[in-house]
Formats: sequence, structure tokens, C-alpha cells
Amino acid sequence: MTAIVRILARRIVLLVPLLLGIVLFVFLVMRFSDVDPASAFFQGANPTPRQLHDFRERNGLLDPFPVRYVHFVGDLLHGDLGTSALTRAPVVDQVTTALPLTLQLTFLGLGIAVVLALLGGVTAALHRDRLPDQVIRVASLTGVAAPAFWLALLMIQYLAVDLGWFPTGGYVNPGDSLSGWLRTMTLPAIALSLPVAAQLTRIVRTAVVEELDKDYVRTAVGSGLPPLVVVGRNVLRNALINPLTVLGLRVGYLLGGAVVIETIFSLPGMGKLMIDAVQNGDPAVVQGVVLTTATGFVVVNLVIDILYLLVNPRLRDAAR
Repeated sequence: MTAIVRILARRIVLLVPLLLGIVLFVFLVMRFSDVDPASAFFQGANPTPRQLHDFRERNGLLDPFPVRYVHFVGDLLHGDLGTSALTRAPVVDQVTTALPLTLQLTFLGLGIAVVLALLGGVTAALHRDRLPDQVIRVASLTGVAAPAFWLALLMIQYLAVDLGWFPTGGYVNPGDSLSGWLRTMTLPAIALSLPVAAQLTRIVRTAVVEELDKDYVRTAVGSGLPPLVVVGRNVLRNALINPLTVLGLRVGYLLGGAVVIETIFSLPGMGKLMIDAVQNGDPAVVQGVVLTTATGFVVVNLVIDILYLLVNPRLRDAAR
């Protein structure tokens, strides 16, 4: 346990410069964009040059670049993401309202992807080069080639419009109706998860096949242990390292894909919030959404590192 704590402490310390780099990158992109925060704040009001100047001076937009960056980081440390130019409300309030839905969609899609990948990958590996393996490999290749937005449109047409099994869009809070929440979230989560599940299935299959060919598996099976026990207790534990690596990267895809999926299904999450902010010229909201999403991606990869340590104890010894 002490070794795990020490390793995690080192990883967390390394996250600090990474997060500062992300903040600097977002700060630079937003400051060199064509959107003027002062003009966005007064949009539609025809402000005078004096009003624009006073706004820039009051909000530190005329300060030197290093000073503005230090103030920006200081505001972030106090939980201040700025003020929306459109609603005049704190950006953090809009983010905290939209973030739970995006997390629900992302992790529901992630859960579906992991279950499908484990079932498909292990089944294909255990029936190597036979019919189940061939069917799963073709299905996974098709899933990798199919973009999430195309799957979403197909599902809306056939499962929502033609068959009426699901609503075409909208959102129901799980606190109001769990069944309504499941109906509104099922199609978006499946559309988001299938490309990830297809890619993970191929990786799980390859990793399990490699483990099944090792001597310890043949020895365990030859000594009389049931094959399913060997697969569940030893093979999967050793084979999950590579899939976990890809899974950490694919979470970023899920968060990014949620932007499109939420727009297609009219879900009021982070994706729709950012799309609306871009269309309405609200730079503070765009900046807040990007920073929150990037931070979430970094945190998820830290969680993946923890899972590495739990799945394979040898990594703890190598990381010391």
C-alpha cells in the first residue's frame, strides 16, 4: 500500500505542470482568436469606443500578457471560469449544470463499450479462427469504420422514428423518472460507444490470444483447472494491460464525441453548451468548457494509472 501511495503521489505531482500547460494553451488560443470579449459582452448594444475601453480596463484586458495569465490562473484556483457574455451568469454555474449530463452519457457509453469489448474479445479469442471469431472480427471492423454521428442518425431513423421504441431527442432527469432517463440516454450512449467497443474488441482479442499461447496457461489447463477459471483468474488479468491503455485514450474520444451526439439528440450537456457558445460568440463559456473537458481527460488517465497498478502488481515494482 505504501508503494502505491508513493507512486500515485509522483503521478499527481507530474500532473501539475501538465495542467498548467493545458491552461496556458487554452489561454493562448482564446487570446489570439478573432472573438473580442468586450465586443461579445456588448453584442447587439452598439457600444461606444469609450465603453469598450472601460470594459477592457476593468477586466484587465489591457494588462501585459504575463499579468493576464497570472490573474487567469489565480481565478481558476478560486473556481472562477469567468462570466458569460450572453447570460451575464458565472460560467462555472453553466458548466456545473451541463457537466452531470455529459458525465452520465460518457460513462454510460464507456460501460457499454467495456462490456461489449470484453464479451466480444474474449469470445473471439476462445474460438480463434472459427465462425464466432470471424463474425466478431467483421463486426468490429464495421464498427471501427462507422462514425458515431452516422450511427446516431441511423438509430434515430429506424429505432425512434420508424419503430417508436425510443424518443428522437430530449432529456429526462433520472430523479424524475429512471425509465424516462434510460429511454432518452440509451440511443446516444450506444451510438457513442459502438466505435470504441469495436476498437477495444480487437485489442482484447489480440491480448487474450497472446496470453492463451503462453506456457503457464497450458500448464494450468493440463493440471486439471477448468479453462474458464484459468481465463477468468489469470489470462484476463494479464491481458487487460493493453486494453486499459487504449481505454484511457478512448475516454477523450467519448468526451469529444459527446459534443456531436448531444447536439444530434438535443441533450443539454457540455457539448451543446459549447456549440451554443461558439454560435453566439461567448468566449468565456467556450474557454470554460474546454478547460473542464481537458481536466477531466487528465483525471481519467490518472484513474487508468491506478487501474494499471491494481491489475498488474508487477507494474508497482517496475515503477519504484
